[in-house]
Amino acid sequence: MSPPPPPLGRGRRRAAQTFDEALDDTELIAARAALAQGRWQSARSLLVHTGDDWDRRGHRVTVLATEPYTAAWAREWLLAEPESADALVLLALARVHRALRGKEKAVPAREACRDAAVRAPADPTPWLGLLMLERSFGAEEEVVRAYEEVRGRHADHHHAHHLMVARLAERRGDTGPDPLHEVYDFANWAAEQAPADSPLAVLPVIAHAERYRVLAAAGHEPADPDASGHWTGRRARLVMKTAFDWWLEWEQDGHPRRLIDLNFLAHAKYCEGRGAEAAALFHRIGDHATPDPWSYPDRDPRSAFRAARADALGTA
Repeated sequence: MSPPPPPLGRGRRRAAQTFDEALDDTELIAARAALAQGRWQSARSLLVHTGDDWDRRGHRVTVLATEPYTAAWAREWLLAEPESADALVLLALARVHRALRGKEKAVPAREACRDAAVRAPADPTPWLGLLMLERSFGAEEEVVRAYEEVRGRHADHHHAHHLMVARLAERRGDTGPDPLHEVYDFANWAAEQAPADSPLAVLPVIAHAERYRVLAAAGHEPADPDASGHWTGRRARLVMKTAFDWWLEWEQDGHPRRLIDLNFLAHAKYCEGRGAEAAALFHRIGDHATPDPWSYPDRDPRSAFRAARADALGTA
């Protein structure tokens, strides 16, 4: 039986109180709203037109998959179109999110991702779903294997690299700061391997923030990032300057996840004490704040974002 549509008033109130993972993708927002009401044809059309823009496809499928009724509607879609690879991929990612929320076991979600990968062999998205799952539940070798499968299909996959950085940053979290930690090597390597205009140039900043998250949670850094020397050392300043200079030259207005990078970069620049540079980034971000890294290590992200933005823009 198909699920009932959610009450419109409650859905709007909930949306107003939370961060929107769709960011500024208006076509995705419209398709998600239709899917929430059981009109899966809009999601079908969206994914058809997305084609093999793998970063955008991964972003759109992931956001659609987070909705609580997506798995049921994807099954309805499969009943109508049993051969649809898009429906199978969407169902697989929806089951991954259900597993991450504790609504079902990880094993069937893994199987769904593998089934989708067989149906769509060129698509990195089923392997992205598996990487999301293994990042939380899997052994190290399974995480690496899923990442390699994604990278083999799209070498510069944005989301996959972020997931790998977050997982690597958690190694040896109880040993304290280590300027030679492998997460920095991985991020630098990925940035160097990517084309000059790739947003993976910002990945060393992501690595720096993820490592702060781990160290602060373990008590090795202050819980207030503004008070942490993590952002003001020579190495940190170099990483931030390189990423900011890249943004000035190559700003990727069309990348579906660029606002995630901008939030990390604004957070880094603000913590570094570079208010003018942070202000330029806040202007680009607008209202599209993301929970990470403003929540690091255990803060209310909306309050942290608003306070930093007001300070940088001089409106506090």
